[in-house]
Amino acid sequence: MGEFELIRRFFASAACAAGGEGIALGIGDDCALLQLPAGEQLAISTDTLVAGVHFPDAADPFLLGQRALAVSASDLAAMGATPVAFTLALTLPDARADWLDGFARGLCAMARGCGLGLVGGDTTRGPLSLTLTVLGRVPAGGALTRAGARPGDLLCVGGSLGDGAGALPLVLGQREAQGAHADYLLARYWSPQPQLALGQALRGRATAALDISDGLLADCGHIAKASGVALWVDQSRLPLSPALTALHPRDFALKCALAGGDDYRLAFTLPATELATVQGLWPEMAVIGRVDAGQGVHLLDSTGAELLPPVLGYQHFGSQGD
Repeated sequence: MGEFELIRRFFASAACAAGGEGIALGIGDDCALLQLPAGEQLAISTDTLVAGVHFPDAADPFLLGQRALAVSASDLAAMGATPVAFTLALTLPDARADWLDGFARGLCAMARGCGLGLVGGDTTRGPLSLTLTVLGRVPAGGALTRAGARPGDLLCVGGSLGDGAGALPLVLGQREAQGAHADYLLARYWSPQPQLALGQALRGRATAALDISDGLLADCGHIAKASGVALWVDQSRLPLSPALTALHPRDFALKCALAGGDDYRLAFTLPATELATVQGLWPEMAVIGRVDAGQGVHLLDSTGAELLPPVLGYQHFGSQGD
């Protein structure tokens, strides 16, 4: 199957390539054309996922299509952006129709859920890798960033932590488990839901934000550095799902929540005066700590004593903490 036939058959004719709000011209020309409303800025993020590094070589293509777009769209959520479009650069060892069909269906399922339209990309032959660029729009000057956290702010997260890391032993075949709890963790790994609505609700309310991809402590370190503050995390306040604590010992569950990565929840700092409003809009959010003067990220136990943090989360081009 040639490149152009592959693109036409599996991507150009897919439902997620049909265009949408903000897309003036999609697949089929040398460039796509996007139309932004007056007074808005374009938010752009690119992620590359490589087989054997970011996902198992034998990953189900439908689940991989979902996950690949979800982890990229989560960056738009972190900025408070409204999704518009995405591109896909796909490197394949061979053009298997069954694999491409499953991947395209998973990709489009997540695209529809996120409100993203496929507007272009590229295909080539080589070891399996996926590069996705997502584009969104945000009111000028209204984007959430990692800088801006202030002493006195609350440190919050958008929901339960550690589920993606807790699923990893199941994903890698290191442990067998069945039932509702296993299904929940596997869904959190393969089909994480970008917190786009939360990110948009935080515009004008949160002082700093990002999405948790490399582990809570590692990612909070980016906020602390960019904002020039210290973040204090109360381990006893971490939200853990019933599925995570049912399938894993509590110590392991806490380590997953603190350093495991693959959560794709938002972590954000919030003035106390905004807490009730945000809780009303997003009841599953949790306050897990505070912002103080100083630097770095500090972990506290239930008595308020400082703990040594566990091994930090995923390091690109390295190994994942166990």
